[in-house]
Amino acid sequence: MFRLLRWLPLLLLLPSPGSPEPPGLAPLSAGAPPQAPDLLYADGLRAYAAGAWAPAVALLREALRSRAALGRARRDCGARCAAEPGAALPAMLPASPGPDSGPGAARSAWEPLLLRAALRRAECLTQCGARRLGPGGAARLRVGSALQDAFRRREPYNYLQRAYYQLKKLDLAAATAHTFFVANPTHLQMREDMAKYRRMSGVRPQSFRDLETPPYWAAYDTGLELLGRQEAALALPWLEEALQESLAQVESCRAGCEGPEEQQKEEEEEGGTGSQGGLYEAIAGHWIGVVQCRQRCVEDTATRPGRSFPVPDFLPGQLRRLHEAHAQVGNLSQAVENVLSVLLFYPEDEAARKALDQYQAQLGEPRPALGPREDIQRFVLRSLGEKRQLYYAVEHLGASFKDPDPWTPAAFIPEALREKLREDREKRPWDQEPPQPKPLTHWKDVLLLEGVTLTQDARQLNGSERAVLDGLLTPAECGVLLQLAKDAAEPGARSGYQGRRSPHTPHERFEGLTVLKAAQLARAGAVGSQGAQLLLEVSERVRSLTQAYFSPDRPLHLSFTHLVCRSAIEGEQAQRMDLSHPVHADNCVLDPDTGECWREPPAYTYRDYSGLLYLNDDFQGGDLFFTEPNALTVTAQVRPRCGRLVAFSSGVENPHGVWAVTRGRRCTLALWHTWAPEHREQEWTEAKELLQEPEKEEGEEMPSRDPAPEPPSPRLQRVQDKAGKPPRVREEL
Repeated sequence: MFRLLRWLPLLLLLPSPGSPEPPGLAPLSAGAPPQAPDLLYADGLRAYAAGAWAPAVALLREALRSRAALGRARRDCGARCAAEPGAALPAMLPASPGPDSGPGAARSAWEPLLLRAALRRAECLTQCGARRLGPGGAARLRVGSALQDAFRRREPYNYLQRAYYQLKKLDLAAATAHTFFVANPTHLQMREDMAKYRRMSGVRPQSFRDLETPPYWAAYDTGLELLGRQEAALALPWLEEALQESLAQVESCRAGCEGPEEQQKEEEEEGGTGSQGGLYEAIAGHWIGVVQCRQRCVEDTATRPGRSFPVPDFLPGQLRRLHEAHAQVGNLSQAVENVLSVLLFYPEDEAARKALDQYQAQLGEPRPALGPREDIQRFVLRSLGEKRQLYYAVEHLGASFKDPDPWTPAAFIPEALREKLREDREKRPWDQEPPQPKPLTHWKDVLLLEGVTLTQDARQLNGSERAVLDGLLTPAECGVLLQLAKDAAEPGARSGYQGRRSPHTPHERFEGLTVLKAAQLARAGAVGSQGAQLLLEVSERVRSLTQAYFSPDRPLHLSFTHLVCRSAIEGEQAQRMDLSHPVHADNCVLDPDTGECWREPPAYTYRDYSGLLYLNDDFQGGDLFFTEPNALTVTAQVRPRCGRLVAFSSGVENPHGVWAVTRGRRCTLALWHTWAPEHREQEWTEAKELLQEPEKEEGEEMPSRDPAPEPPSPRLQRVQDKAGKPPRVREEL
């Protein structure tokens, strides 16, 4: 009772059950100074654990708003105090003193100016922070690094969606679930929750809105979509908004680099020992940390939620699209301004120079007043000044700096470091090289030797790097592998293979068996050894054929082998609209809205070729299909049958999915291959060794070699879990 009383003031701020909830997360206590986000978040989790859903919602929402208010106050106070006349740093140092001046004259000439400006800036920031954030200002609201990570992963929304669900506020439950899922696309429990919300009658499609993603991403994506439809006039306002909002986001990020959290991060990296130098070493060290953080802001701004890597050349890329769109609609003056802005980043860019010559020729008379955009000019000059300082610190103070920008002029980089960067760029890892055309004689010989026929090539499948091969298995071999799958699924096998709901659809059951698990079950007598041995032999057969057809000049290694069965759940197939497996690519995260595919975790980026060997066709639905990168336009479809192999490269050129299995059981041997020997499937070798071992005498105990624990519990992760990494789900077909 007393625990609930402490949350009563925030509980009273919630709307009554009959009143509509405001969209998003509107302020609960407008005008009041924000409270400490870490304390609010901790209290919110305690309320959540106690099942006090309404106080938990109020506290978690207030924690999110306090953190946002802290960021806004820092940005606004920083801009305001930078414009204060007395707080401005000197534009240039006074002239050097004469030769008769003492050794301290040079220092005394600039030191008072610098220190006076720094003290005045500190006073301004302190007063502004106190007005905006209450007594103590930003220092009172310091957020630790662990909590920053939790907010960056959007963990509060994970708890909010469950609390809203308990309060019967399904619209906001769906919105907060979607907000969390955008930044955590591989979170299994949230994937299931999202599917449940979509099936609820009280949840509308517009409920699935993102409450956190900055607005420039929506403008950016809309502009790209309109450009793709050749509607440049409509795209221009969106592209301009995306650029302006991106620059504003960079400024907001830079303001955060001066906060106490960054200083705390530096102290943690130093092991809590503090600065080992004197006054100037400490000033230089802290300043280097601030400037490094500022340089990372463009990279942070260019990274979509849930992604690990930024959009390459984010700002120059937007300027390129702007000058091309302006030229298409006849705005040649604006086209010149934007292409000149591109040349600030890349002065030797041939395409930009050619476009500039073309625009100037179309304008006719010279326009000396036309120049690059002022906002971009300020951005580039400031960034170059910071890079010059950082590279000086790298060369003379032993600092470290990983330059996030590919456009940095070589003259700014110290010669020793320049040589190392040049060597890194010249190293072309195999997985970065595009597939090369392969001679056809070798694979034809291999197929003839194996008794396999090429049924459809890439041209017939309307794509590239894809093929359908028939005859890899006899009907008897398909029967042995199907029996292996059936035996492994028996309750007495204790294989962990018993059917559970598919991670991709609630209307099917899913069973998966690895080569090592099959070998272990065979050794234990739970399944026949013939099936486990055949599983190994067939996987090697598929690997050799895939290498012969696609990569004869370079070895392929098995990366993962999985015998997968999907079964339609009776009584749940009427008016079914989902897929058995959504459209995806195997080595990159497909973004259907932009057609891009991000080769980064959680994708298995080391996969180079994929293979699907079908074991049966006595089921309804379940056809494999290929699409364009938009995940909508189907380019080819393949019907499974015993012994049919569909092989294809694993990248963006081959997005694929599986139609719903509406009756029966569909079994497939899914295989992935890699050029990287370090990602070779170790379980395959262990399974082979295990099957070759002599049988143990009866009663002799065998040590457990099962490397695969049971799937993780679907419970929500605790906030104490600092790793915060969601479980990954393998993508099987």
